[in-house]
Amino acid sequence: MKRKKQPEAIKRREFLQTSARYTAGAILMGLGTSELFGTTNSHRSGTSIETVTLNNGLEMPILGFGTLYLTEELGVRCVADAISLGYRLIDTAKVYNNEESVGGGIKQSGINREELFVTSKIWVDDYGYESGKKAFQTSLDKLGLDYLDLYLIHRPRGDVKGAWKAMEELYKEGRIKAIGVSNFEDHHLDELLSYATVKPAVNQIETHAFFVQEKARKSLEKYGIQHEAWSPLAQGRNGHFTNKTLAEIGKKYNRTNAQVSLRWHYQRGIVAIPRSSQKAHMQENLNIFDFELDENDMKTIAALDLNITQFPEWE
Repeated sequence: MKRKKQPEAIKRREFLQTSARYTAGAILMGLGTSELFGTTNSHRSGTSIETVTLNNGLEMPILGFGTLYLTEELGVRCVADAISLGYRLIDTAKVYNNEESVGGGIKQSGINREELFVTSKIWVDDYGYESGKKAFQTSLDKLGLDYLDLYLIHRPRGDVKGAWKAMEELYKEGRIKAIGVSNFEDHHLDELLSYATVKPAVNQIETHAFFVQEKARKSLEKYGIQHEAWSPLAQGRNGHFTNKTLAEIGKKYNRTNAQVSLRWHYQRGIVAIPRSSQKAHMQENLNIFDFELDENDMKTIAALDLNITQFPEWE
């Protein structure tokens, strides 16, 4: 590899970066660590977000935009805003009930489809061969797209085998550019790999400063499967946005807690998909490529690990 119940609203940051070097909205090239993870720079529409190369050769932006809870007109606006700022990886799922809004935001943005990397996920209720194919088409129709860049098994439950067979066929037909999984542990992956003819390209799992997932990261590296983080900022839980350790590191670089965390993900070679409904925060989350955490910073953040999910309601 180259490189449930909606939580209560949480105050996100105490300040935003407002210096002149950010006002252009351009993302600068990453420093140093990109070569370690095989990342390349993807130049699109006046911005540059590095990519990782998946195990089938497909390039995937290392930083994207999550859409959980962004529904209806809010979802349309947020997706259009994110794209206008330079996001190219857009993540949704059937169970988010917002694929139509995501599609609306894509259409409103006016961007060429080929410039985007769109992910959706099949939900447990639709697992199975025939039902899986039907669910994929339904998602595609709601999004208003002709293909998906990435389609994921959302959870390792039910008829995963039937759903995976359907996804493999859709992949081989060119209707999906890459297929993968979400919330899979090693034993789930081993079972899937026992019958799969196409290896998963991505495993999207909960990963943030309080659930570091280092064992999973190393394991996925061995499998040749890209690690992707959902809720990379823990949705503000456990005081993420006011955490003193992250804030102290941030002071060294004049960065927010969110930027420090997202840079930490990036330097670990992990794809991250933060979500925000505020355009200023979307921009802030993009501004992580022109500074670099040192080795001690990386270890200090890793030491925040509680080694337990911060989303027990989703277990």
